[in-house]
Amino acid sequence: MDLAQPVEELKGIGPKTAETLKKYGIRTLRDFFYNIPRDYENFAAPTSISEIQPGKIVIRGKIDKISTRRARRRNLSVTEGVISDKTGSIKTVWFNQSYRAKQFDPNKEYYFTGNFELKNGRYSLISPSAALVSDVDTSAGLAPIYVAHGALKSADFRRLINNSRDKFAKIPDLLPNITPGLRRDSLFKVHFPTSMEEIKRSRDYLAYEELFALILAAKLNRRENEKLQAVKIPFSLPKIQDFLEKLPFKLTGAQKKAAWEIFQDLEKPTPMNRLLQGDVGSGKTMVAALSAYEVAINDGQVALLAPTAILAMQHYEGLKSLLNQFGVSVALLTGATKNKPELKKQIASGKIDLIIGTHALLTDDTEFKNLALVIIDEQHRFGVEQRQKLMLKSPSGLAPHLLAMTATPIPRSLQLTIFGDLDVSILNELPKGRQPITTQILQEIEAREKLYPKIQETVSKKQQVYWICKAIDDNPRAETTSVKTRCEKLREIFPKLKIEILHGRMKQAEKDVIMEQFAAGKIQILVSTTVVEVGVDVPNATMIAIENSESYGLAQLHQLRGRVGRGKEASFCFLLTASDNQPSRRLRELEKSSDGFYLAEVDLKLRGPGEIYGALQHGALDLRIATLSDTKLIHQAQIDVDKFLQNPDNMLKYKELMQGIKRYQQITTLN
Repeated sequence: MDLAQPVEELKGIGPKTAETLKKYGIRTLRDFFYNIPRDYENFAAPTSISEIQPGKIVIRGKIDKISTRRARRRNLSVTEGVISDKTGSIKTVWFNQSYRAKQFDPNKEYYFTGNFELKNGRYSLISPSAALVSDVDTSAGLAPIYVAHGALKSADFRRLINNSRDKFAKIPDLLPNITPGLRRDSLFKVHFPTSMEEIKRSRDYLAYEELFALILAAKLNRRENEKLQAVKIPFSLPKIQDFLEKLPFKLTGAQKKAAWEIFQDLEKPTPMNRLLQGDVGSGKTMVAALSAYEVAINDGQVALLAPTAILAMQHYEGLKSLLNQFGVSVALLTGATKNKPELKKQIASGKIDLIIGTHALLTDDTEFKNLALVIIDEQHRFGVEQRQKLMLKSPSGLAPHLLAMTATPIPRSLQLTIFGDLDVSILNELPKGRQPITTQILQEIEAREKLYPKIQETVSKKQQVYWICKAIDDNPRAETTSVKTRCEKLREIFPKLKIEILHGRMKQAEKDVIMEQFAAGKIQILVSTTVVEVGVDVPNATMIAIENSESYGLAQLHQLRGRVGRGKEASFCFLLTASDNQPSRRLRELEKSSDGFYLAEVDLKLRGPGEIYGALQHGALDLRIATLSDTKLIHQAQIDVDKFLQNPDNMLKYKELMQGIKRYQQITTLN
């Protein structure tokens, strides 16, 4: 069976159903069979109401007395009902699911699955899922639960899968050196399981498939990179020593090691493909400066691509001040740069050694004479096509060396999979003099008592404050305070302070003015969205308050916290939460640790690779089953991929596998 065939080939899927499935990425037979259940419910043995205990339960019963009301808390609807069986009745409640009031027939029985817990002083079944008894086949004991796709609910997909039951026997194997039929059996058992042990074994194999393909793609990318030729940049020991002796500080051990790894790569005839990862404030820019200097004194040009104009400007000011004294010419190219034609002529003629810029570097009319090194800051913020466009700007036909930098530490498991074609340098030391950041979780109602006095104390020391908000404008449907409203409230509380707003919808020129004023100390409190997350360097800012902190991922919170603690004064981060519940593990981990590498591992387990890898690429990555924190499975897949690559015939023999990894190759490569 060819799994590339359209989904319409299956029984019961007509044009209308097929169109709905295609909207949600289910276009082929492969997409269909790999639409794995998100969970399973044991409807065969529901608990009678008289015997239920707090926790997750499945009960079978009828429901009536349903009504919906508005809660005092704005924009929250509460739908309540009573579920009954022969042994008794319990209350159930759904939040912001008002459609539930019209969903049920009081004369029919349903399976309800949810958590029975204490809420507002009484026990209720909280936001349960519901399935009509007549729609559920309990003969196997376990019923798969699928993600709803528009009008297609979980029960609809169960029916479609059941209609296609006979097709599973024709599914071909994908990988070499496995038990024949293992793929077919694993797919069948995740859709038609008889035990949880069977589900686990089947999911483990399917996860292994994904990891195998991902690692194979990364290794093939590395092979392709090794076929390219680059300009060899000889190591200039006397000049590098002179450079380091004139610095007003000493490099950390980690910086020295990373710089030496880069110098060795630059001497090779194949292009460097290195990721420099380091926590906030670990000195990545200094390592980049050394790399740029080494290339410039060997008559090569360097392009540094930054994700924002603010960060590009900061890099420009810092690197120009540092490198000009050594004869390295530095220029800035952004959308706001004046006299662009003249600057681009100088770049094309080779008069500029280091060009720092944003997307303006990617335009067709930006040409280089001898582009030998590309440095990409916060590489995950650029799409593959953008990165590749810059890499192709070397007119010599030789590939430029690539140094990608990220302040978001990459967990080891991601280094082995998504970034498997890269060499990695790690900066795990902070320069001397940096003070640790004290982090504290506060309920928002405590702000007036604890936070406002701390703000007053901070500004009285001539230091500055960030206040981070989730939204730009007020939204009556969301429990968030906008930057505009928060700014007004803070101005009422601190009428003598200069308080300004920064957000992504402002024009670039407006944002630049605000940041320049903040950096110059003219603004005491900057109320901002997450536009300050990356690259804003204001050493005098020693306090940050993050509102609605529960709504951010751990990696992003760590990045935001990194806006302070950049000078020699003690700094503070306050994580504000509106909930009266216990803080999440995410916030508690951030409160106790400032180690970005440790937090990256925790974040991967809690949220997956989305934030670490970048939303654009992760969306395309589309791992259905594999967990990139499963180092044991990753290790086994690595061993097997190496064996696979020893036989060149495998790449011709396993056509479906090789076709499938092409998308992984596109989204995991940096060049």
